[in-house]
Order: sequence, then C-alpha cells, then structure tokens
Amino acid sequence: LLKHIKIHQTQTSNNQRNQRERERALKKSVMALAVTSSTAIAGSISSRSNPFYEHPKAPQFGSFQPLDRSHLPSAAVSSSRRRSSVKPLNAEPKRNDSIVPLAATMVAPEVVERVEVEDYEQLAKDLENASPLEIMDKALEKFGNDIAIAFSGAEDVALIEYAHLTGRPYRVFSLDTGRLNSETYKFFDTVEKHYGIHIEYMFPDAVEVQGLVRSKGLFSFYEDGHQECCRVRKVRPLRRALKGLRAWITGQRKDQSPGTRSEIPLVQVDPAFEGMDGGIGSLVKWNPVANVEGHDIWNFLRTMNVPVNSLHLQGYVSIGCEPCTRPVLPGQHEREGRWWWEDSKAKECGLHKGNIKEENLGQLNGNGNGAAQANGTATVADIFNSQNVVTLTRAGIENLVKLEDRREPWLVVLYAPWCPFCQAMEGSYVELAEKLAGTGVKVGKFRADGDQKAFAQRELQLGSFPTILLFPKHSSRPIKYPSEKRDVDSLMAFVNALQ
Repeated sequence: LLKHIKIHQTQTSNNQRNQRERERALKKSVMALAVTSSTAIAGSISSRSNPFYEHPKAPQFGSFQPLDRSHLPSAAVSSSRRRSSVKPLNAEPKRNDSIVPLAATMVAPEVVERVEVEDYEQLAKDLENASPLEIMDKALEKFGNDIAIAFSGAEDVALIEYAHLTGRPYRVFSLDTGRLNSETYKFFDTVEKHYGIHIEYMFPDAVEVQGLVRSKGLFSFYEDGHQECCRVRKVRPLRRALKGLRAWITGQRKDQSPGTRSEIPLVQVDPAFEGMDGGIGSLVKWNPVANVEGHDIWNFLRTMNVPVNSLHLQGYVSIGCEPCTRPVLPGQHEREGRWWWEDSKAKECGLHKGNIKEENLGQLNGNGNGAAQANGTATVADIFNSQNVVTLTRAGIENLVKLEDRREPWLVVLYAPWCPFCQAMEGSYVELAEKLAGTGVKVGKFRADGDQKAFAQRELQLGSFPTILLFPKHSSRPIKYPSEKRDVDSLMAFVNALQ
C-alpha cells in the first residue's frame, strides 16, 4: 500500500510540473504573437499613410458625373485627391482601421488622424494683392475635384478662362431655372465647345415648380417679390449641388452691388450653405474677382478673345432669368436691370445672401449672440416669412410652454433677424415648414432678442441664435435640437424621431 501511495504522489508531482511548463510556453506564444501583430499594425499604418495607397472618394455633386482623369499627369491627379482642411463643427477624429489578429488589439495603440483647421480670414488677407489667376490657381490646387465654378452665363465666363489658364483640371456647374433667355442657352453650348468641357447643370424640383405655378401663376414675382420663385428655381438646386462639394468659386465683385456686395472677401467659410461634410464651416467660398472692377473684367475678356453672351451686345450687363432681367440705360448701375420693380438696395436672389451687408447689423460675440442696439433690437427685415410658419408672440409662446397635453407637436425657432446664422438657415426652415404642412406638425418662430432675450434664456433654453425647440404632443417640456446641422433632412429626422 505504501508503495502504491508513493507512486501516486510521484505521478501527481510530475503532472503539476508539466502543467506549469505548458503555461509558461503558452505565455511565450502569446507575447510573440503580440509583437508580430504590432509589427503588422505598423506596416499597415505605414502603407496607408503613403499617398500611393490612398483611394480618392468619388465626388458627389447632385446628379453630376465625376471628372475623367485618366488622361491627366500624375501630379494633377495627386492634387485632385487632396482633402479640404475645413473642419465641420463637432467633427470627431477619424480612425485608421486595420485587420489584425485579435490578440494584437489589446496592445496596439490607437492611431488618430489630426484634422488641421485653415484660417480663411488670414488667407483672404494674404491674397489681398494677388491676381485673379493666382487666386484661382490656389483654389484649384487646394481642393482639386471637390471644388467647382458657378457659371451664370454672363461675364463670369472670365472664371472659366482663368481656370483654363492655370492648366489644372476644373469643374463648372450652372443652374438651369427653366426661365433663361435662349441666348444664354446658346452661350452655354458655345462655352462647352470653346473649352472642351461639360457644364454640370442643376435643375429645380419639378413638383415644387408645378406647385408654385399652379397656385400662384407664371409671374407671381411681379406681385409679391422674387424671393419665393428664386428659392424654388435657384436656391434649392444650388443647395443640392453644394452638398457634393467642399468649396465653390463665384464671380461676385464688390462693385456689382454696393448695397450688398461691398465687403466680399476673396475667400471665406460660406455663411449660408453647407458642403459634403455637413454643418457650419463645411463649405469654402472663393471670389477670385472680388477686387476687380467691371471694366477690367471686360478688358480681360476682349484681350483673351473669350466668347461672351450675345445679350451683352443688346445692353444687358447683369444677366439672370428672362422675365426678371432687362437692358440698362447709359449711366445706370448694372444691377438696375435685375428685378427693376423692387428696392434697388436689395438686388439678391438668395444665392449670396450670406454676404449681404446691413447697416445696423448686430455684431457677433464669442457665443454667437449679437450685440443689440441701444433699444435692444436691430432694425433689420424680419426672416422666416412664410404662410407655413406661425409668428408667436410672448403670450403665445408662454401658453405653448404651459400646455401639458398638446393636440399637435410644435417646432419653434428662437431667432434674431440680424443673426447671420439665422439668416443662413432661413431657406432650410421655410422648406421644412412647407414639407410639414398638413402633417399635423405646427412650425413657428419666436423673436428672442432684445427685451425677450432674458425670458428666452430663462424659460426656453436659449443659448445662442438660432435655438430650435420641439414641443412634443404629450410632453410639457420642450426638447432642444442639439446639432449645428440645420439642413432640411437633419431637422426632419429630429422631428420624426420625437414628435
């Protein structure tokens, strides 16, 4: 019996020793695997940071087709793949994901791509004495295939000539409103053939045009202003086009409209529209001829033998839609031929609303709020004007807050008409109100600056302008919209999720 006990003890001891040796061997294998995988990660990161391994993102520009670059030199293709350094608000660092063994993920460091933010105000100052050709070259170099020239069919053909002279690839788009002169359509064809390009046309939504014409007729703009028609035929198609870009190039000049364009910078973060990344700051606007006078533009066109719209020979200077454009008389300003039945100081269709200069415009402080005038409000025209947007008084908004069991949900914007961020979202909010009409969701606005500001901060969660609140159907407390993305789709998703 003692002999068998001794044999059993010996076997147990051997088993324990073998178990410890197996555990040590397993630990060595895991460590070796981690080291090997870390090396694989480093190699993967190195290869992905190499520009020769980058895969450019296909451009998204409404219904536009991507530019064929198979015939371009490698340097031009490389420049077209550079991404914009515009940082959308609330942007998060992007991670480089690598497929590596599971064991390595426990020891591999997280790789974060740094997002640099360009100071476009400083860049505009640096380019103040640069020529339009230099500015155009800088824009095309910086944004490659993510930038396009907005061409109206007038003297802004100079932009296409400048782009052609840079030798870089470039894109051109235009808004076909359906109401242009026949001479303008012929001019588009001439430009395409002259430069060997394809203009990327954007069109208004057929259903929206049909609704406008059926309800108000073909010439309603003569009676109630051009803004509604321009919003349907120009502003919304432009917004769709710009959502596929990171930058665009315009032919605006300071001398075109002293009341609205006198302070156009050469380059700026677009204050009114959003680019493909979404949010404020996601789109850059270049104005290469901002400092050039009209007669110098025409000297350039004649010198370079550039084709021009035949309407210019008939006395037209600024050219838009046929019903809203006419020739100007000697001594008249060029914008006198646009919407001549309206106030001569507000000759804008909405495409460049963010550049409008207002006397008495409140200046923004660090929180995005405006410094009010002595009486607490800025004397500027009201915004968000639509039959589908209800104007709420102080008593109206107070009653809405007190209701605990509402019959329908309400979406309300707290705004100040002088605030450029409020102005920038006007088109989106009005369009949203039109889409929500008849759905049971009420859309309203409450002017919350001046004497109402303290109340709005205390009772309505006002932090900065604009603040958007949703008053749900069966909830007493309003829900504040948390995002800086104020496009129609984002706002609609917010409403649908919480109403």
